Amino acid sequence: MNVLVTGANGFVGKNLVATLKTLPEIVVYEYTRDSSEHDLARYSQDADFVFHLAGVNRPKEESEFMEGNYELTAQLLAKLRQHQNKAPILMTSSIQAELDNPYGRSKLAGEELIRDYGVEHTIPTYVYRLPNLFGKWSKPNYNSVIATFCSNVANEQAISVNNPNTELTLAYIDDVVAEFLRAMSGEGYKKSGYGAIPTIYNVILGEVAELITSFKGSRQSLLVPDMANDFVRKLYSTYLSYLPQDGFSYPLTMHQDDRGSFTEFVKSPNGGQVSINISKPGITKGNHWHHTKNEKFLVVKGAGVIRFRHISSEEIIEYHVSGDKLEVVDIPVGYTHSIVNIGEEDMVTVMWVNELFDPNNPDTYFMEV
Repeated sequence: MNVLVTGANGFVGKNLVATLKTLPEIVVYEYTRDSSEHDLARYSQDADFVFHLAGVNRPKEESEFMEGNYELTAQLLAKLRQHQNKAPILMTSSIQAELDNPYGRSKLAGEELIRDYGVEHTIPTYVYRLPNLFGKWSKPNYNSVIATFCSNVANEQAISVNNPNTELTLAYIDDVVAEFLRAMSGEGYKKSGYGAIPTIYNVILGEVAELITSFKGSRQSLLVPDMANDFVRKLYSTYLSYLPQDGFSYPLTMHQDDRGSFTEFVKSPNGGQVSINISKPGITKGNHWHHTKNEKFLVVKGAGVIRFRHISSEEIIEYHVSGDKLEVVDIPVGYTHSIVNIGEEDMVTVMWVNELFDPNNPDTYFMEV
């Protein structure tokens, strides 16, 4: 299947093309500002589906609105008509097509061209009036406040919020691409006669700014964002895409002594915390029990034995663990427990606990196994 994408270098285009190229049955024709009229003619002849994403939203001259949003659409349709190509067409428009301004009028004119062409030639057409979008590869300081905020915070630059109570209607780029693929298969979602993105987020600008700022602070607190919140999860992914290439990593605090080290890795109010424990050969750690706190141990390097004893029993239970065979050991409440490095190298254990450490209520009681 040959798929033509106009505006292939734009924000939506880049994400759509990247996904289309993962599909083995798809050949992608990328039409960009650097493409020629000959390219458009050739692509229009062979295309089995057309994504018309190209357009102008911030021109130098007002006349460029019509040139980029109406005349290019007319040119595309003329090429398709010339080759008698009845490929379905999906066009991206804007919610501003409802407004009486130069940009809105140019988008509305393009919409009408597409609709009339579809009716005239009995061709399926889809017009998506997209809200504000966010996601990877959106250009900061252009037309996306999310991209600007993420880029500034990730690069330690200040952000400016003129009206924190501003309401935003947003769609995530991966949701947009997924909907476009459904439309290409003839199963697109429609609302009030227009193609629509099923998942939309209505958010407050000030709250979004606080969230993005908190993402930067999570490197110090180790608290991961609330991944159960769909919008927060997608916003965090967007933020990470703006990290500078020399800023992907960050140090952790290693608590070291002659027994080894203990390092907290990630924390979550809803998911507990994960730590990395390193024990020197022959070292025993633990010898305590908990009322409510529970843990999981996973030895990923070295060899050890985890010993348990119910606090009201003398019977000792042993589990031998090794990085050669990854096996999770649950640490039940009411059992005093210890872990001993019985190998000749450092033993590395990944430890998960179901709650964040509270120094006022550690729920940890010393008792030798």
